[in-house]
Amino acid sequence: MLYSPEERLRRDESPWTVVQGILAPLQFLIFLVSLALVFRYFSTGAGALAADISIIAKTLALYAIMVTGSIWEKQVFGKWLFARPFFWEDVFSMVVIALHTAYLVMLAGGIGTLDQRLFVALAAYATYVVNAGQFLLKLRAARLEMPARTAVAG
Repeated sequence: MLYSPEERLRRDESPWTVVQGILAPLQFLIFLVSLALVFRYFSTGAGALAADISIIAKTLALYAIMVTGSIWEKQVFGKWLFARPFFWEDVFSMVVIALHTAYLVMLAGGIGTLDQRLFVALAAYATYVVNAGQFLLKLRAARLEMPARTAVAG
């Protein structure tokens, strides 16, 4: 069971559930645009600044969803991070954050070449896709769990 009845109630009543529901697709949209800009740079050599700006935007969206997500976890499960139902998603999120942050450090510190920095961003994006998949599977499990529990109760 993903949520206890009390956790489900707290989840459904939390305003942070709505915030997560808005930020997650917004972050994905930013990711798609940014990925296209990074691929454009690698295929044409043009648009490096646009790619950098888009990666910064993606990273800021990631930070926003992680901060609000930890607030959500605290409200629903009583823990800021690594609550039982989302433990492995949160662990993998740390890898995602580390790679996005490494990109920012490289950019701000002038570390490495543009191509190296963009490859770090692509690695961050690959981990983000895996992590987003983890969360989508949890969302699906939560949706499947509710009708099954209602059917048993009724």
